[in-house]
Amino acid sequence: MLRVAAALIVGLVLAGPATAQDELLIGKWRTAAQGGVVEIHACGSALCGRVFDAAPLRRNPDQKDVRNRDPNLRDRPLRGVRVLDGFTGGPTVWNGGPLYDPDSGQRASRGSLTLVGRDRLSVRGCIAPLLCRTQIWTRAN
Repeated sequence: MLRVAAALIVGLVLAGPATAQDELLIGKWRTAAQGGVVEIHACGSALCGRVFDAAPLRRNPDQKDVRNRDPNLRDRPLRGVRVLDGFTGGPTVWNGGPLYDPDSGQRASRGSLTLVGRDRLSVRGCIAPLLCRTQIWTRAN
């Protein structure tokens, strides 16, 4: 029993919060809408992304998540809202979800992030098996 516990602890320590291949995605990415920037970061053993910047935030830094379909969340600040959650995989494709689009207020249950070259990322979100949308994001320097 002690060996099993020790092996689990070692495995968790070695896995760490993000793997070397995850480092390819970590950073800021320009979205296809409203001059947005999403910051992808490690969240536990997965990758997540949050709103870092957007044209509405430059006009009004106190912009709220007004299009959220959940009325209880419409008063939260837009900056910092998690838009990508729980993505794992690599080295070129990560799968996870949910994904959230603050422009429409829609939440996709599953999606994928596909690295298309060093500075281009294909972001795909699906609300149903055949109802998907894809955007190309570019690395922000």
